[in-house]
Amino acid sequence: MNIKEAAKLTGLSNATIRYYEQIGLIMPVPRKANQLRDFTERNINQLNFAKKMHNAGVSVKHLQEYVEMVFDDDDKTIPIRKELLKEQADEMQERIDKMQAAHDHLLYKIENYDNHLRQAEDRLVNERNNKNGL
Repeated sequence: MNIKEAAKLTGLSNATIRYYEQIGLIMPVPRKANQLRDFTERNINQLNFAKKMHNAGVSVKHLQEYVEMVFDDDDKTIPIRKELLKEQADEMQERIDKMQAAHDHLLYKIENYDNHLRQAEDRLVNERNNKNGL
C-alpha cells in the first residue's frame, strides 16, 4: 500500500510517517521498482504502535530508545525495555490523576454553580466595577 493509504489507515500525516521512518521508529519501508514506498502490515502495526505511544505522552526520544533496543534484538535489554515502559506508564498515570482531579473540580463547580459559583462571579464583577468607578 502507498503512503496515502497508510496515512488514511493510521490517521497519521504523510509527513509524520516519513519522519517516523527517517528517525527509525519503524523499520525501513520496502520500495517498489519506481522507488515509491510499499507499506506492509508490519509497517502499519509499527506506525499504530508509535501513534499510540505518542498519544500516551511518550516522547519521541524515549520511543526511539525503546525501538532501538527492540531492533537490536538483545534479550539482555528486556529488563531495560520493561522499565522504560513502566516509567512511561507511571508518568501517564500522574497525568491522568491530574486530569481527573481537574475534571472532578469542574463537575463540582457545575453542580454548585447556582448556589456558589454564580455568587462568586457576581462579587468579582462588582469588585471590578467598583475599581473602575462604574
